[in-house]
Amino acid sequence: MKKQIAILGSTGSIGTQALQVIGANPDLFEVYALTANNSVELLAEQAHQFLPDCVVIANEAKYNRLKDLVADIPVKVYAGMKAICEVVTADPINIVLASMVGYAGLKPTMEAIKAGKVIALANKETMVVAGEIITAMANEYHVPILPVDSEHSAIFQCLEYGNPIEKILLTASGGPFRTYSMDQIAKVTKEEALNHPNWKMGAKITIDSASMMNKGFEVMEAKWLFDVHPDRIEVLVHPQSIVHSAVQFVDGSVKAQLGMPDMRLPIQFAFSFPKRLKSDFERLDLFDIKSLTFEKPDLGKFRNLALAYEAIHKGGNMPCIINAANEVVVDAFLHDKISFLGMSDIIEETMWKACYISKPTYEDYVATDADARRIAQDLL
Repeated sequence: MKKQIAILGSTGSIGTQALQVIGANPDLFEVYALTANNSVELLAEQAHQFLPDCVVIANEAKYNRLKDLVADIPVKVYAGMKAICEVVTADPINIVLASMVGYAGLKPTMEAIKAGKVIALANKETMVVAGEIITAMANEYHVPILPVDSEHSAIFQCLEYGNPIEKILLTASGGPFRTYSMDQIAKVTKEEALNHPNWKMGAKITIDSASMMNKGFEVMEAKWLFDVHPDRIEVLVHPQSIVHSAVQFVDGSVKAQLGMPDMRLPIQFAFSFPKRLKSDFERLDLFDIKSLTFEKPDLGKFRNLALAYEAIHKGGNMPCIINAANEVVVDAFLHDKISFLGMSDIIEETMWKACYISKPTYEDYVATDADARRIAQDLL
């Protein structure tokens, strides 16, 4: 029987690559639902190609346009966040690929967990903002969370049942500014920041990679996914992006997962788990790669990673605060309203101006997100 898959954020980088995986395996996977935020034309194209049961556009102002574009095919059309949260609970769905960008992915993921759906998690912000609640819910509803981020998929693939972890080795490319001086970083443009040396990703995550905030978020995600204290998660800058991460066990042995920088591989693994499927993805040739290097991250140069570590150790709603502030400043940077280094200044000030809550509820996270965004906007 084919697995029925709902893709939240089907027009983004992860979503479009997930559809490539599904298209290459039509006997195993079928699209049940597709959602997008604003990209109504691309969403309609995807609907025509994959003929899902339903499509949802988050921006309700674009509902009529979407309905017109898919009027010639038998697909249900909905709009708004409430509709996304309802669609993910549909009985036929087996897997929900959570690949919406940012905080917006939290509520639909929670609803999918309550409905007992397997979660293929590409939206790391869900774990950053509310990791404690999400892991508790997953345990309560006996729902597996299968990581799609290449680093967390690598860790997941390296784990051995019953063998305790000594530490996680979380790799980072270092982004486009790894070798830049502070003076050079102070002058970088958004075009330079969007030019990632190894990965093709959406704009927001590409900027996060350039500032290394993305790696801080991945430390938070790993903490919750693998129940490992952040002090036992070590970030290694690995410019080649071939070792996607590794696990060191208590006997000192290290197991790593290697592969070409291609997000289709972890997507496919999450869809097919526990089996592995054949693919035509580019194969890793170590003779061609020749060398693999590793460096310690420069926390002075990449302040966002240092701020993320502060948020991790502070706990409570602080990761929610830093995520909200980061979403605001990244959007501002992409619209030429702030400098690259200026993003860190506003994030740091927001962290200490927002109201801290040591034991937040879901309602606290909602209020915190709104409060932190307001503060960051005021600082802009």
